[in-house]
Amino acid sequence: MFWKFDLHTASQVEKLLEKEDVTLKELLDEDDVLQECKAQNQRLLLFLTQDSSLLELISLITHEPPTDREEKLRYKYANTACELLTCDVSIINDKVGGDDSFLNALYSFVEQDPPLNPLLASFFSKTFGSLISRKTEQTISFLRKKDGFITLVLKHMDTSAMMDLLLRLISCVEPAPLRQDVLTWLDEEKLIQRLTELINPSSDNERQSNVSQTLCDIIRMSRDQASLLQEPTELDPLLTTLELQQSVEALLKNMFEGEKSEVCIINGTHVLLTLLETRKPGVELIDPASQGLEKSYTVNNSILLGIQPYLKHYHNLLLNPPKKCSMLTTLGILEEPFGNARLHACRLVAALLNTTAPRIHYELCQLDMVNLILDLFFKFTWNNFLHVQVEHCVSAILHQVVQEGTAQDMSTMDLFLFQKCRLVQRILDAWEENDKTQAEGGMRRGYMGHLTRIANAVVQCAEKEPAQAHIMQLINELPEDYRTRWQNFVDETLAETNKKNAVDLIQQMTANFVDQFGFNDDEFGEHDDSINATFSRIAGINCSLPTPGAFEACGKEKIRQFDDADEEEDIWEDKEINYATQADFASVAIDTGSGVWGSSTAQLSDSEEKGWATFTDFQPFCW
Repeated sequence: MFWKFDLHTASQVEKLLEKEDVTLKELLDEDDVLQECKAQNQRLLLFLTQDSSLLELISLITHEPPTDREEKLRYKYANTACELLTCDVSIINDKVGGDDSFLNALYSFVEQDPPLNPLLASFFSKTFGSLISRKTEQTISFLRKKDGFITLVLKHMDTSAMMDLLLRLISCVEPAPLRQDVLTWLDEEKLIQRLTELINPSSDNERQSNVSQTLCDIIRMSRDQASLLQEPTELDPLLTTLELQQSVEALLKNMFEGEKSEVCIINGTHVLLTLLETRKPGVELIDPASQGLEKSYTVNNSILLGIQPYLKHYHNLLLNPPKKCSMLTTLGILEEPFGNARLHACRLVAALLNTTAPRIHYELCQLDMVNLILDLFFKFTWNNFLHVQVEHCVSAILHQVVQEGTAQDMSTMDLFLFQKCRLVQRILDAWEENDKTQAEGGMRRGYMGHLTRIANAVVQCAEKEPAQAHIMQLINELPEDYRTRWQNFVDETLAETNKKNAVDLIQQMTANFVDQFGFNDDEFGEHDDSINATFSRIAGINCSLPTPGAFEACGKEKIRQFDDADEEEDIWEDKEINYATQADFASVAIDTGSGVWGSSTAQLSDSEEKGWATFTDFQPFCW
């Protein structure tokens, strides 16, 4: 039908190219210039790959545009130039990547004094990154000849585009031998050490954040790359350097020795948490027992050795955090905000407890870290970020008790948790205090959901071998009052809470069903005692299935075959469409008296029977 009409129009780009004095900017003004380039328009490519055109394109993405243009149009040429240079047309890639004069013109951008224009930096990074992927050997060879390349990139790390360029250099080089060669070169340039040095109190916040994210991405990319290899022949030199004890110690020294900086502590801890990851980040595993289902990594012992001497600094951080101003929340004035630094400290403790490192666990016990974060759990009633981390800490300890099950393992963390930290007593006391508060008209405490999960974790641990006997022994050693209260709590209060939570979950699912399918809220008011009663309304919907004859008749009425159509018929002509009535095609009966679906005056079924569809007249689908 499309070639019946002469819809073809000549490209404006073609018309411009017929001019002898056409300029690059005239072409860039055309909306379809990029599409024509991708479509391999030979006249356009011939023009764009002239030396003067390529140098002008590069200049547009490396130099500030004139300020006399409207702000939203200032970077139009630069943006289009970047798209043309990175649209993966081989003749452009070959010309730019194979000639040092073009590469030098592009490289001159990072030789500017900081700060770089963030938008131009993104154009530069995208263009150079494209060359790294598509003209790898030539581009890498050019960069390696630039002695100050890494220095310049690090000087501009306050711009996120430089982080992107560095990561592309690490991750997008193929084949594997060349990638290994690049990683070795970067390691010889002391990339990891120099990045680590930038996480210090004297660096600006944006630079530290970008550096921290770069180190985290290097760790994850290196581990993922290693996991893809069946038999890795060579270790990733950058990851190896990052996991060295001296590298970890150098990072922690910047964080805690000398001037204290909350930003520095947070960004440095972010790197440590990534080093301690034992699986790919993504779906949060609430139950530590489910770990191992994801791709898992082994935490290098040198990382733990580097962290251990600095745990006392994290302990002091939890006791004496950076001063915070009071803040207004939906619950009122918060005089002492918990703070991001302490939250990261709790995350680190949870990560360390998930490792199988007795020395680290012993050090945490000596510093009373778990007891301290439990104190914070109950003090900061409304900080659910903190509550999640404390739950992870308790779950990690209980999980190890169940998994290991030896007397030696059980004599450390679990004894500490039940005896020194008084976990059971705290659960009971906090629960009763919350009940009292609610009875007096107060709000339910914000940690109660997590406290319920912690209590359930203790109960489940006491039911599993080989920890069962040991956990029960610890519970039996409780003072008689608490022992009796715990048993009553488990049998009655906790059981009732779990039951109510299960019912609430089903009711929420039902509510979502109602919202989606249009039930009215008042339809459920009379069925509080029976969840199943909610669905009895559906019985009022009668549906009789159509017969094969109905489908055939409807099809013949509605559809005109193309073979029968007049070849000269104008398909765009407005015509009246008549729809024949097919009473047998889809008959649906609705119990209008119920009001579930709203009022209806149409009689859609002759069936007198109320309820589900009747199949007495059903015909098999034999055509």
